[in-house]
Amino acid sequence: MSLGGGVVAIDVMGGDGGAPLVMGGVARAVELFPREIGRLVLVGDKNEIARHLVHYARVARERIEICHASQSIDMGEKPMSALRGKKDSSMFRAVGLLADGKVAGVLSCGNTGCLVASGTFKLRTMAGIDRPALASVIPSPDNHFVLIDVGANPSTSPLSFVQNAVMGSLYYKTAVNKNRNPRVGLLTIGTEEGKGSETIREAHGMLKKINGEINYCGLIEGFQLFKDGVDVVLCDGFVGNILLKTIEALAGTIKNYVKARMKKNLLRMLGAFLAGGAFRDMGKDLTADRYGGAPLLGLNGTVVKSHGSSSVEAVAYALLLTFRLVGVGNEHALSDSIGRVNSMVS
Repeated sequence: MSLGGGVVAIDVMGGDGGAPLVMGGVARAVELFPREIGRLVLVGDKNEIARHLVHYARVARERIEICHASQSIDMGEKPMSALRGKKDSSMFRAVGLLADGKVAGVLSCGNTGCLVASGTFKLRTMAGIDRPALASVIPSPDNHFVLIDVGANPSTSPLSFVQNAVMGSLYYKTAVNKNRNPRVGLLTIGTEEGKGSETIREAHGMLKKINGEINYCGLIEGFQLFKDGVDVVLCDGFVGNILLKTIEALAGTIKNYVKARMKKNLLRMLGAFLAGGAFRDMGKDLTADRYGGAPLLGLNGTVVKSHGSSSVEAVAYALLLTFRLVGVGNEHALSDSIGRVNSMVS
């Protein structure tokens, strides 16, 4: 296999939905974004991939190559056990293709811990970066913001908070608004000086030192997230993962609640019909599916994680994000900035 360039490998066997859902997402991405979705390597059981591929006539076969992997990683497996025992898994094979320069990016809906472990082991972190971090764009009525870390590292050191601030800021300019100098906030339990854990207090002091390299706005609380106060929200992976899933679950709950109440009587149904345009705009602007892909920032290569429970639409947009990140090429800017902030806080 000799590919590289703008080619993306997809872990077809990862996630709760497995091959049927991921293949549906690939087909949907090609349908929605025919000019942006380039060549693909589908990694997994070749017979299962071929069986599902025949259902998608709109997926151009000339842009696809299949890479067989005899194993798959379950969502509940421990990273070190999977690293030792499943070297021919679809996830590890996909990351291996990236490490060998045969593809330019990887997308997986699989086990987060295993993806972080395999990415770190095979690709290594960029010079100056202690640990990779997962960043997710959170849709908001007034201003979409980046939440980092959303699950790569349950605990985060003060220095990693500093490095995540740099990576999150650069990712915001790539994924949300290239013309804004993103405002960075550190999530804690109060905005007064001295609030939060010892790690938060130390990170806050370091972040103030590098203000200028980033646009640090200080400590923020949870109720400030959707008030257009910051563009990049820093938290450890434990808090970030819980917050991300809570936001998505709450959005779904509100949607179902409004839908049920609008159907309660004829007058409300008429009101819902008249407000249909507003509801459609809200669904389009605030859906989590469009921002379901979370890049694993800080590695020597583009790796994107999509939710294990992703929908077909979410996989399609995550694949689009992967291709877009492959084409950005901001490694030098990130490396230079990381070098400067590390020296400023050492």
